This record gives sequence, C-alpha cells and structure tokens, in this order.
Amino acid sequence: MADLFSAEWMSGLMDQWNADPELADALAKIGFNSNIGYGFDGEAQPRGVLMIENGRAVAAGSYDGQALNWDLRATPENWQKWLKKPPGMMGLGMAYTARKLKFEVGDYSAMVKDPRMAGPFIKSFAAMGRV
Repeated sequence: MADLFSAEWMSGLMDQWNADPELADALAKIGFNSNIGYGFDGEAQPRGVLMIENGRAVAAGSYDGQALNWDLRATPENWQKWLKKPPGMMGLGMAYTARKLKFEVGDYSAMVKDPRMAGPFIKSFAAMGRV
C-alpha cells in the first residue's frame, strides 16, 4: 500500500472517487469544483491534493502549492481509523467538534448544512478506505 497522501495514493483516491456514483455523480449535479488538500495536523502544508471539476476528480498528486478550496487535516492515527471504518455524519461532527478533523481551508459548517454536499463528503471517506 502506498503511503497515505503520497502521489500514488492520491491517484488511487482519484480512481475510487470517480468510480463512486454517490460521490462523483452527486457532485456533478451541483457543478462542484474544488481543489481538496489532505494532510496531517501540525504540518505546514497538506501532503496530497485532489482536483475536482464538475464532480469528477481530474487530477491528483502531491501538494505543490496549488490554491485550495478545502484542506483537511488530522493525525495519522485518526486518518487510519477512518480508513478502516469510515465515519458517518455523527462521527464526523464529533471529530470536527473535538478538533480531530480540522479544516485549515473550507467551511465545514456550511458544507454539512447542504445535503447535496454533506452526503458526498461522507462518501469520500469510504472512497479513501478503498484505496
């Protein structure tokens, strides 16, 4: 298995993202475009980035200064826990409240209030677990 958030791992995430209609197709319906960074809490920048156009992942790799709409951070231990057992809405809410999942960039509150985005966000953790 490739290192978490390495270029190889992010490429696998791109494949899993696009293969999940509850993720890619659902986000395509709302014209979702974003650059999403993933990394570890306490580090200066994310390690990986996933670029989404119209709901579909079009590029993925190591973070190299790209502008981000979302930057998700957690400890390696928490990421591993979520990869093994993807959290539901309540679990993510608790992780966010307890600062186990941090948004360095992006508005978690606004996202979870929009069911068109909240459902796919939950599905993104399942996609990560399949990489």
